[in-house]
Amino acid sequence: MLLEMTRTHVPVLAGELIDLTAPARGETAVDCTFGAGGHARLVADRLGSAGTLVCIDRDPDAEERFEEFAREVACETRFIGMNYADGLDLLAEEGETADLVLLDLGVSSMQVDARERGFSYSYDAPLDMRMDTAQQLDATEIVNGWEERRLSQLFSRYGDEPNSRRIAREIVRRRERAPIDTTSELVAAVEAALPAAVRRNFGGGHPAKRVFQAVRIAVNDELDSLDRALPAAWALLRDGGRMAAISFHSLEDRRVKRFFAERARGCVCPPDFPICVCGHDPEAELLTRRAVAPTPGEVAHNPRSRSGRLRAARKLAPGGEA
Repeated sequence: MLLEMTRTHVPVLAGELIDLTAPARGETAVDCTFGAGGHARLVADRLGSAGTLVCIDRDPDAEERFEEFAREVACETRFIGMNYADGLDLLAEEGETADLVLLDLGVSSMQVDARERGFSYSYDAPLDMRMDTAQQLDATEIVNGWEERRLSQLFSRYGDEPNSRRIAREIVRRRERAPIDTTSELVAAVEAALPAAVRRNFGGGHPAKRVFQAVRIAVNDELDSLDRALPAAWALLRDGGRMAAISFHSLEDRRVKRFFAERARGCVCPPDFPICVCGHDPEAELLTRRAVAPTPGEVAHNPRSRSGRLRAARKLAPGGEA
């Protein structure tokens, strides 16, 4: 059953990812977010029997999917069951290096579709949202335990929710009567807090989408993990190695864009200097001048790909050589 779910999973921007990063036979690749193994399978096929693929995922369900996946691919495989930032640190401590590092960020479709995990506003389920089911903090604790001001800041900062104060106030009002323990109860609180005109004319998806995103990011410490993982992944790369990241909201994409841009920058002298005196060479060659978005055909086939954005870069040797 798990193998069939992996096979039917549709990885986002898969063709573009392979074209940009060009995995080759005998190389070592690290998939920081194994998920259902969609991208990993495409990479493994190109590494061949002489290659090595390391897969990282903190979701316990992913390890079972990986075990079936590993029996089908020719390359050497390894699974690390932890947050990808910690997994990259572990590889560095072991002295490992890689030719390719991939990060497919955010929640996986496997997690969204597992109703009992409580990630989706489309299903009635316990309010959970943990990528690692062994961790203590979950969405119920945040929604019922954080003070109103902190909730409002969360919805605004991580969800870009314009009605964050109204929603936080409504959540606090409702939880004073009874805890908010399910996804449907949180959706009801959000919808009740929105002005009637907003509810009638709401565009861009479900009215609770921004709140669910914000809570999920906080539960899983996603942005801090990304901030830690980007330099760790880059340090792991050999000269000429490629790094790619697929993000699904602007908070992630901005971080990836800034990280690559800083490493692709050459001279850092003040703009009024007549000549360069810093001698700073770029560390990266951008493989994507701007974020690559899914084609209309991919979006039609897989609507969940709509917000995906891919960026990639190649690590240069000292002196700016690829």
